[in-house]
Amino acid sequence: MNSTKQHINNPLNTTGFKSYPLHFQPIFKERIWGGNKLQSIGKKLPGNNIGESWEISMIDTDVNIITDGVYQGKSLAELIDLYPNEILGTKVYQKYGKQFPLLFKFLDAKTDLSIQLHPNDELAKKRHNSFGKTEMWYIMQADENARIILGFKNDSSSEEYLEHLENKSLPSVLQEYYVKKGDVFFIETGTIHAIGGGVLLAEIQQTSDITYRVYDWDRVDEQGKARELHVDLALEAIHYGKRNPKIEYVKQEDQSVELVDCPFFTTKIISLTTVYKVQKSNDCFLVYICTEGSAKLSIDQESFDIKQGETILVPAQLSQFELKGEATLLEVFINKI
Repeated sequence: MNSTKQHINNPLNTTGFKSYPLHFQPIFKERIWGGNKLQSIGKKLPGNNIGESWEISMIDTDVNIITDGVYQGKSLAELIDLYPNEILGTKVYQKYGKQFPLLFKFLDAKTDLSIQLHPNDELAKKRHNSFGKTEMWYIMQADENARIILGFKNDSSSEEYLEHLENKSLPSVLQEYYVKKGDVFFIETGTIHAIGGGVLLAEIQQTSDITYRVYDWDRVDEQGKARELHVDLALEAIHYGKRNPKIEYVKQEDQSVELVDCPFFTTKIISLTTVYKVQKSNDCFLVYICTEGSAKLSIDQESFDIKQGETILVPAQLSQFELKGEATLLEVFINKI
């Protein structure tokens, strides 16, 4: 993210926090199902089979590094440790402490991901001392006939599920959705799901890396080994009822349209054609994901670029700015604090 850099001359250890949009070095993850489609949104990939680009993360050792401005070279964790209220916001810090509560990714599924699910907060806390993993997907690109799996076609049960799992017929009772650019899905904890091959998407989720894999299409790696399954752990975590995860919405030029509003995050979509003005409190940060086009975030006389495939963190302390350009942006914050 390029910027006019008049303000970027303060050392880190000054008493005041310097408030500007933060851009991070992505953390790339090689996956058995990954490809090279992330290049199409501007990523310089370190190798083949790159399935994930972690854009903003504070999970264990996967902590993103700031790439520009006065805090260039510092990690998100270091900055939050020094300036928790200024970065996270007063209410977010009060609730979550010095933990960034969300994880932002781009995913490229060259082939099908495993069929999996994530536990809720209560179960994840008890078993793993972790948050649960509520998430949402925004489809950025999909090949012809690309699909995702989300939930059961009809209300099911643990007995029916186990029978189909044993017979390797589990996909036959799961709901498939053929997808296209702009489709949005909200995946509550316990929802059995998989991203199909040919799908590129943006993912917004709770800060958690707890996944229960239940079926992996009988795949093996180069050494002939199958990946670990978590069938027993999943039994108690699965939601066996039918769900309706697809979000219907209508874009409105230069306005924000709500996609998801849940206890863990709120996501809106902005179809930017000219100018979108923001005035907010210091209760919470904002994150912008640019899924298409490019824009500038302007603060007084300063401006900062955000291009397709980039994700920026607007610190809570930065309360007034404008977005200008032609772009599709996802705006994410925590509303229910």
